[in-house]
Amino acid sequence: MKPKIIIAATLLTSTLLASMAPQARTLIQNKGSDTLVNVAQAWAEAYPEVNPEIAVAVSGGGSGTGIAAMINGTVDIANASRNMKTKEMDLAKKNGQTPVEHVVGFDALAVFIHKDNPVKSMSLAQLKDIYARGPKVKKWSDMGITVPGCKDKIVVVSRQNNSGTYAYFQQTVLGKGGKYRQGTLDMHGSKDVADLVEKTPCAIGYSGLAYATDHLKTVCIATEGADACVTPSVATASDRSYPIARPLFMYTNGEPEGAIKEYMDWILSDAGQCILVKKGYAPVRAVKCD
Repeated sequence: MKPKIIIAATLLTSTLLASMAPQARTLIQNKGSDTLVNVAQAWAEAYPEVNPEIAVAVSGGGSGTGIAAMINGTVDIANASRNMKTKEMDLAKKNGQTPVEHVVGFDALAVFIHKDNPVKSMSLAQLKDIYARGPKVKKWSDMGITVPGCKDKIVVVSRQNNSGTYAYFQQTVLGKGGKYRQGTLDMHGSKDVADLVEKTPCAIGYSGLAYATDHLKTVCIATEGADACVTPSVATASDRSYPIARPLFMYTNGEPEGAIKEYMDWILSDAGQCILVKKGYAPVRAVKCD
């Protein structure tokens, strides 16, 4: 009888250990846009309170990085601050992926200058004169401006070319077929843009509004023929009155199902959209937040 008792005890111990062991959680891989990475991380951190059995791993690297991961089938959700290109869609389908686009918010692409720069507003045409290939404006004095602590030559700060922010600024400000000037300082992330402009009196740069700080000046932007400029804000991104407002996207492989659908539905719920608003972005619809 003794062996039976030992066996029974062993089985009981194994059962107890199994019941006490942590259960594996469903992991959603989320990668892409540097503009979206902060709010994507905030969503991921808040979601376990909604469903503790689902974990979300977030990484940035730029819209192109997320889209490439979607094309290769190595990510569940790709974040992007631009639309997928036709050639990217075609390559994804060739690889057996079927990307589906979801608008999860809106952003005002802000133009930053040093806090001591006296400029208050600029037009899209002036931005193009600074950023376009063969620039018409190379020095602040070309615009009749003197910047304290600056030796005059404009330090032009941009993003790397795998960034959706880079692509959207190019499309909206430089125009169809427009190319960036040579010699720009191309930053890996939006925070890098903000940090460099903050420390450089001669600098101008652009990134998502969520990266604005009290140590930077955010420029009011006017379109051609407009009576007045528009300041970037959640409100002006929502109503699209700000000239460089844009949608923010998440791409899934096919229509989301299961855990991914639950997560996407929550992101678009009032709770998810209020987290977006608190991070400085505009919601996809009107929401009431605490």
